[in-house]
Amino acid sequence: MGALVGLGAGIGLLLIWSAFFLPRRPRDPSPTAGRVDRLLARAGLGQVSTTGFVLLCAVLGVAAALVVQVVSRTPPVAVAFGAMGAWLPVAVVAGRARRRQREFAEVWPEAVDNLSSAVRAGLSLPEALAGLGTRGPEPLREAFDEFALDYQVTGRFGECLDRLKDRLADPVGDRVVEGLRIAREVGGGELGRLLRNLSGYLRDEARTRSEMESRQAWTVNGARLAVAAPWLVLLFMSFQSEVIHRYASPGGVLVLAFGAAACVVSYRLMMRIGRLPTERRILS
Repeated sequence: MGALVGLGAGIGLLLIWSAFFLPRRPRDPSPTAGRVDRLLARAGLGQVSTTGFVLLCAVLGVAAALVVQVVSRTPPVAVAFGAMGAWLPVAVVAGRARRRQREFAEVWPEAVDNLSSAVRAGLSLPEALAGLGTRGPEPLREAFDEFALDYQVTGRFGECLDRLKDRLADPVGDRVVEGLRIAREVGGGELGRLLRNLSGYLRDEARTRSEMESRQAWTVNGARLAVAAPWLVLLFMSFQSEVIHRYASPGGVLVLAFGAAACVVSYRLMMRIGRLPTERRILS
């Protein structure tokens, strides 16, 4: 009986100690925070915190609302432009992410060709990947420089590949990295053939997607122009106090709300009709 009491007391003390001194498991981030983190990573801004980005959106929104309020002295109009100001960083970062993904898609075939040449020259796969930090395409050099440093410090190829994927945050990069991981684990003399086939496939895919995006551009530009035009007119009207004050009435608020909803819905519908299939990241 004494042994059981002692064992129970020991387990209780251990649980109390663990509650106060062991590191707690962090809570899963909210879906919104996860989307913001993924957006920042795709734009190459992974070092920016979600809190800082949200704070920037809030500050710009408040600043835009105050400026329009001073000019127009019409609170509903100021609120509408404040919402646009808060959304502006999101639109800028999303555009940067799209441009970065297109840029990566254009240079990945060259990077794979460099890998193939290095492997044929007798370098190991980690050495060939590290070499892309100096002789690879310019947009990819920073990520592969950090891969070389990680591998030099840890020597763990799989973990370094995982961190490389996180830095790139690119669907094409995910496919390349996972293909190299499999080639490394399986081994054999098929690595050169795999890299040559992958390079040809990436070139064909980039060429086809570039042609489709050039044909899609008129739809995207037309949707943006159609959405921006009425709000530009409203902004110019803000300098005419006798006209803009009409939007302070309940009817004016209703017109602004209906116009904003119509712009959002129509823009999303146009973009959905004209969008291309988006490639998702794998095993991320």
